[in-house]
Amino acid sequence: METFDAIAARRSVKKFDPDHVMTEDEITRLMETVILTPTSFNIQNWRFVLVTDPEVKRQIRENGYNQAQFTECSVVVVICGDRNAYDQDPDRYWAEAPAEVRETIVPMIRGAYGSSESLRRDENFRSGGLAAQTLMLAAKDMGYDSCPMIGFDFEAVAGIIKLPADHDIIMAVTVGKALESARQRAGQLPLGDVVSRNSF
Repeated sequence: METFDAIAARRSVKKFDPDHVMTEDEITRLMETVILTPTSFNIQNWRFVLVTDPEVKRQIRENGYNQAQFTECSVVVVICGDRNAYDQDPDRYWAEAPAEVRETIVPMIRGAYGSSESLRRDENFRSGGLAAQTLMLAAKDMGYDSCPMIGFDFEAVAGIIKLPADHDIIMAVTVGKALESARQRAGQLPLGDVVSRNSF
């Protein structure tokens, strides 16, 4: 599928085939694509919890306003961010770069993020949002549908998935085979309402 077609075809699907199971090869292919998503300084601070166990999905649904997508999809991808990724052996993020590039960039990582937890949290949300879009477009290209979701108790779900204290949940994305098409688009604002050139 062409990129423009995938963007146009991607919709938030509410009803998935609960009997469909994604293969491990499909899930691996999907996630290998997702981790190509860009991150600041290449710190790769996103973390993904893939929920396929029916009992864990049920618990998330109980804490997600009983939304059926959580249990009927093939996989719930809980997109998280690690606020301390910047400080976890940052040389590895540039391991394949020329030495002079690595020696310049790596010290800048700790310099940029070492003194600001709020910046590290903000970076989690930027990186996680980008990863979510990559995930949804890649899923569409593979013949699957998805739904980005924030309608759940983040604290409860953090407990369910045993989220470390220095991580943030960004959102969940449900992925599976659609049973019903998404509703007709509600309507896009004209470009003139959302796009300015050079300044507001």
